[in-house]
Amino acid sequence: MLQILLYVAVLIALTKPMGAYMARVFQGERTWLHRPLRPVETAIYHLCGIDETAEQHWTRYAGSLLAFSVVGVLMTYVILRLQQWFPLNPAGLGNVGTHLAFNTAVSFGTNTNWQSYVPETTMSYLSQMVALATHNFFSAAAGIAVAIALVRGFARHSAQSIGNFWVDMTRATVYVLLPISIVAALLLCSQGVIQNFHPYTKVATLEGAAQTIPQGPVASQEAIKMLGTNGGGFFNANSAHPYENPTPFSNFLEMLLIFLIPAGLTYTFGKMVRDTRQGWALFAAMLVMFLGGVAVVYSAEMAGNPILTKLGVADTGNMEGKEARFGIANSALFTVITTDASCGAVNTVHDSLTPLGGLVPLVNMELGEVIFGGVGAGLYGMLLFAILAVFLAGLMVGRTPEYLGKKIQAAEMKLVVIYLLAVPLVILAFAGASVVMSSPSTSILNPGPHGLSEVVYAFTSTANNNGSAFAGLNGNTDWYNVTFAICMIVGRFVLMIGALAIAGSLARKQTVPESAGTFPTDTPLFTGLLVSVIVVVVGLTYLPVLALGPIVEHLSL
Repeated sequence: MLQILLYVAVLIALTKPMGAYMARVFQGERTWLHRPLRPVETAIYHLCGIDETAEQHWTRYAGSLLAFSVVGVLMTYVILRLQQWFPLNPAGLGNVGTHLAFNTAVSFGTNTNWQSYVPETTMSYLSQMVALATHNFFSAAAGIAVAIALVRGFARHSAQSIGNFWVDMTRATVYVLLPISIVAALLLCSQGVIQNFHPYTKVATLEGAAQTIPQGPVASQEAIKMLGTNGGGFFNANSAHPYENPTPFSNFLEMLLIFLIPAGLTYTFGKMVRDTRQGWALFAAMLVMFLGGVAVVYSAEMAGNPILTKLGVADTGNMEGKEARFGIANSALFTVITTDASCGAVNTVHDSLTPLGGLVPLVNMELGEVIFGGVGAGLYGMLLFAILAVFLAGLMVGRTPEYLGKKIQAAEMKLVVIYLLAVPLVILAFAGASVVMSSPSTSILNPGPHGLSEVVYAFTSTANNNGSAFAGLNGNTDWYNVTFAICMIVGRFVLMIGALAIAGSLARKQTVPESAGTFPTDTPLFTGLLVSVIVVVVGLTYLPVLALGPIVEHLSL
């Protein structure tokens, strides 16, 4: 419990300085990194023909986002399909198959990093670095850019533009992601995370058998994998692998990197709208739900399996699927953090969690991953729930709802509804089809409620751009590779375009002065309302399938 409290204390301490720094970056103000990095920024503008002073309408901003993402996905697909003819392939790995290459390219392009393959036996060093790790930067920067654009929608009035996508992308990469990733990679190297181009090492085990130990440039990818809430592991065991996460300090650092930018963006929001209490109200809502999830997973895993207790097995908690060096506390904390933040990195096998322990990461993703969430995605998702909360509050008192001086009207609410329905639609439709169709259902290795949970978890993970898995489901088939890709595209770009459309609509509005009837949105009352709205909306959407999956599995024990 002290470790959990230490993590929360450090996170709170870093939120304000991180948020203030990002606010200065995206408002074009000087920072302490301006002198060494400003030449890099301007060089990118000159090389790419970007006018730093030009602003974009929300439709052009969205068009730039989509164009950049499509080119990135195509680039990744080509590299994976031609992998065996490129250098930095000491293991001699072959080209990636058509459907798998498409699924992987979409996965990394949407910040999902779902992996239907074993990385160390599928991807060369060049593929890991050029095709995958670069996307960890680009997709994270794109998410931050959309969040900043939405914040500008609240901060501006009578404006036709919401910023410049290319400038926001560049600043997010140069001033935020790259510097922190370099420092984090060096810290991880100091703990024993490997970083080399050595060929795979062949050794003899103590029993005399031959074993191949993969090598590679791991630390550099591990740093941005966590910081950008990407989650795709260099090794199949992900952050449970000792080459990715060898010590308690590396484990703590990786967990901290996951929440660092999403937490900081709440303060950035407050700074840019000139009321930091608004940002802290959102932070408080996220923190309350985060701590609730940690409490459930930790207590469920400590309680262990009741069937084993009845059989007289010593009650040591549920250690199945967990690393002994991390134990139950750090495994539970990591599980909640990674599914709160659309990261998907794991240091334990989620499929081995108790039913209630596994329920929490599933619900975290179904909430829309707004509990801090992915870099950028968590903030704009939470802001859309805030719009819904003030709309409901306005209905209660018979007053036109306002948020930060902007009237919330029919146009914004239609977009919010589309935003809230798009992801559940693809999750429930594809999950339902997968359990009744003969071919997809053969990929389900576990019968009954747990098998259903595995299917729902997979589609929930891909549609919410998380990337973690329950395992027990063979997802490397044509059906799942294609449907997962569709889920990832919908969960990423439909929501981003919706957020940008709302940003454009809000930016055009005049600011309404506060009055006696204005509902305050910087108080504990609003925080409580916001949390309640999120829980109720998600509960109405997913409770039936949760009841048929983890809840009935828990009751059966």
